[in-house]
Amino acid sequence: MSAASHVDPRIAAITDRIIERSRPTREPYLDRMRKLAEDGPRRAHLTCGNQAHAYAAMGDDKGALVAARAPNIGIVTAYNDMLSAHQPFETYPQKIKDAARGAGATAQVAGGVPAMCDGVTQGQVGMELSLFSRDVIAMAAGVALSHNTFDAALYLGVCDKIVPGLVIAAATFGYIPALFVPAGPMVSGLPNDEKARVRNQFANGEVGRDKLMEAEMASYHGPGTCTFYGTANSNQMLMEFMGLHLPGASFVNPGTPLRDALTVAATERAAAITALGNAYTPVCDILDEKAFVNGLVGLMATGGSTNLVIHLIAMARAAGIILECSDFNDISAATPLMARVYPNGLADVNHFHAAGGLGYMIGQLLDAGLMHDDVKTAAGDGLSLYTQEPALDNGAFHYRPGPTTTLNDKILRPAADPFAKTGGLAELSGNLGIGVMKVSAVDPERHCIEAPAAIFHSQEAVKEAFKNKELDRDVVVVVRFQGPKANGMPELHSLTPLLSILQGRGHRVALVTDGRMSGASGKVPSAIHVAPEALDGGLIGKLQDGDMIRVDATNGTLDVLTEGVEARPHATPDLSANSHGVGRELFEIFRQTAGPATTGAGVVV
Repeated sequence: MSAASHVDPRIAAITDRIIERSRPTREPYLDRMRKLAEDGPRRAHLTCGNQAHAYAAMGDDKGALVAARAPNIGIVTAYNDMLSAHQPFETYPQKIKDAARGAGATAQVAGGVPAMCDGVTQGQVGMELSLFSRDVIAMAAGVALSHNTFDAALYLGVCDKIVPGLVIAAATFGYIPALFVPAGPMVSGLPNDEKARVRNQFANGEVGRDKLMEAEMASYHGPGTCTFYGTANSNQMLMEFMGLHLPGASFVNPGTPLRDALTVAATERAAAITALGNAYTPVCDILDEKAFVNGLVGLMATGGSTNLVIHLIAMARAAGIILECSDFNDISAATPLMARVYPNGLADVNHFHAAGGLGYMIGQLLDAGLMHDDVKTAAGDGLSLYTQEPALDNGAFHYRPGPTTTLNDKILRPAADPFAKTGGLAELSGNLGIGVMKVSAVDPERHCIEAPAAIFHSQEAVKEAFKNKELDRDVVVVVRFQGPKANGMPELHSLTPLLSILQGRGHRVALVTDGRMSGASGKVPSAIHVAPEALDGGLIGKLQDGDMIRVDATNGTLDVLTEGVEARPHATPDLSANSHGVGRELFEIFRQTAGPATTGAGVVV
């Protein structure tokens, strides 16, 4: 297998090197999946006693389940009603069961997976469990599917770690066909830039907490995904670009007739692609090297979340595919930035969808030769299927050709006339290690920052220094011991308003950390995911206040310029508090065994 000849030579070369690099792991993975698929429908291998337990509560569906001729769909749900994005999933199981019966199939809730909200835990201790929750989700989905009674799976999940964890599980059970079923974004509320303005005013002491709360509640105000282009909405884009959604499913609002019709259509499609029919499409055939390249192109073209750099590497490893940071950098260099969605612009995802959305982008990128069309998807063969858009005509669901011109060129532009010639992420490497920067929201004049370091071991210490006016200068804020081995690699998004204020005062400011920022990271240049992390021997652990640091996204470098740093001893902070409180005790084994950010910071992959 090699990249198709009509694909841009740069994309083809990157794809070919991923294929070659992955051969030692991808081929054994596919062999395992083929052998498992040869066993036929899962339920055929259960004893009568096994089956009786599985079907005991299924009422009128028992006959179809025992006959084993109708597909049985397993529902893996991340429902809880604390996450606005997941609250709509409460009613999905019954809708899916009804749709399955209408398609001559059955459906069962196989199990639930945990789903935490990073918006609730930002700046809080609970954020230290966030990244590890991805691996817990993968394991929980594995438990759900371990009953071996399902011919296909529907995964109900949207937000930050949930979709990556579910994809890891789906790849692990890659012989089972599957679709991902989203719930859609909440309708637009207070504009995201106005919310950010009030946050900065609060951080600067210009307004009180009452005004801050008023703005936050007006922004996050109802069921659905948050409307900025963070990790959750980047996940939805990926599932479409990688062929695990139905076309056009990502950004249809909850509680609408079209949203319900898409859920029914996903159920019908899941029933149609099992091994019991003629269109068997296992996940292992969808999640190949070309699909991951398509996902990376989508990430760059949309200016998506930096979290996906970690998650895509982990997701790929579950499918036997080895991605490296250089792949992201090189695909970014070949991919035009076609979208401006907050924090990279003023629009939210509803505005983006109305302007033409993912269908328009996919058509443009395919025409430009920047993505692979010759892939298998849950909807059928060829990514070009995803240039269609779903619609209702007198209540009847169907697909029609999607837009071929942008409806708002301030939000969405053609590949030939993009906002920028290159994508949203840059790899940085140097004597401080390897990191990444989301450059799509950063003014090009700030792509290179050289300034003295200010060293911190916690977000709280940075906030205290800001409060005491110790950072009112040109500075590279270094927040270390934030990697997966140290404290679970929390997002440091709560620092964004403070650093933005310093930058707004005319200072040259950058952030360097072995932790993460969220997909909502803003206009301050931030070298994140630095590996090796401080607790794993990285040079970042030897830095001292005043060391000169250069963060250079233009040339892709990340260096300490002060001489003699390598000869210093590593800092040895007291991290004992990281091991207890708010459930952290339960994750000690995760911290001990987590891999570096460069391999996905994983525990199970």
